Amino acid sequence: MSGIYIHIPFCKQACHYCDFHFSTSMKKKEEMVLAIAKELQMRKSEFHNELVETIYFGGGTPSRLQIADLRLQIDLIYKNYQVAKNPEITLEANPDDLSVEYLIELSKIGINRLSIGIQSFFEDDLVMMNRAHNSAEAKKCLEEATQYFDNISLDLIYGIPGMSNEKWKQNIETALSFGIRHISSYALTVEPKTALNKLIQTGKIAKPNDESAQEHFAILVETLEANNFIHYELSNFGKTNYFSKNNSAYWLGKKYIGIGPSAHSYDGISRSWNVSNNSLYLKSIQEDKLPNEIEILSVNDRYNEYIMTGLRTIWGVSLNRIETEFGTEYLDYLHKQAQKFISDDLLFIDDGILKPTPKGKFLTDGIASDLFYLNLKV
Repeated sequence: MSGIYIHIPFCKQACHYCDFHFSTSMKKKEEMVLAIAKELQMRKSEFHNELVETIYFGGGTPSRLQIADLRLQIDLIYKNYQVAKNPEITLEANPDDLSVEYLIELSKIGINRLSIGIQSFFEDDLVMMNRAHNSAEAKKCLEEATQYFDNISLDLIYGIPGMSNEKWKQNIETALSFGIRHISSYALTVEPKTALNKLIQTGKIAKPNDESAQEHFAILVETLEANNFIHYELSNFGKTNYFSKNNSAYWLGKKYIGIGPSAHSYDGISRSWNVSNNSLYLKSIQEDKLPNEIEILSVNDRYNEYIMTGLRTIWGVSLNRIETEFGTEYLDYLHKQAQKFISDDLLFIDDGILKPTPKGKFLTDGIASDLFYLNLKV
């Protein structure tokens, strides 16, 4: 199983918290669509014997593209790659882009999963984050999207300064009222080069509170699990048969190709990433050169990645796989490092699988970094 990720680097406006690669100018849109199409063809040999089971349009805001632009990429994938019978084809979208006409056309070209960036159903939150849509658009979009799509995921952000537990519960309940079967939810984080960071430094917005975020996370887990969602990855909750196949493939270490500026690729041995600059990306593709850098992953890198992704998911970290793939030295080290977290009821071992306890889930990333092997000579 493998996947293709396509990065669409355009947004209507810049959200205050976002540090992803995008442009608010659509001037080079036509050039970009053709360059992405060309890169797809240039890289088909990388998936010579691979079956493509997921296609994911991320960004940026892929819903800024016209139907013809999306159809071009999907058609090219079918023409140049071996595609599974019923691939998961996801489009990330913003509520203000999803008109009924656009939704109908998306379903016609093979898009069968939507990931909608709601973030909050409250007007003040959306204004603070500088989202392009408003609360009414968020609700209207879900009313309409659920008429044409069964497989819908929505994003919600918690830990917003000043957000009460009650207000956060209302956000979750509103999402559930639309019969949504997948929710991705993230704590508001302050990245260095963002407008949010500047607003906090100048005192215009309060800094997010870790304790409040932890309370919101606990409410999220409790509410969604009570509504038959499975907490299958730290930030992702899905009903049975509604997990994101694309993202699950990342966490399970499957191969994927990333197309477009700033997109990352992984083949099990190396990781590569395209340049995060639209003009440089276009120039390189037009000159028939791949605009990427490649890093061959060391044993350490692969071990650390497996620890990070494994602990974040319900599949956990297999001690048998650690020993088989990395050796006894790594397994002994993992046992030693994990012991203090097991004693503190933050990790546990079940049938040879290392996992976080409910108490340890919110702290998973920090725990994982303490289990990393930084000094092994390999």
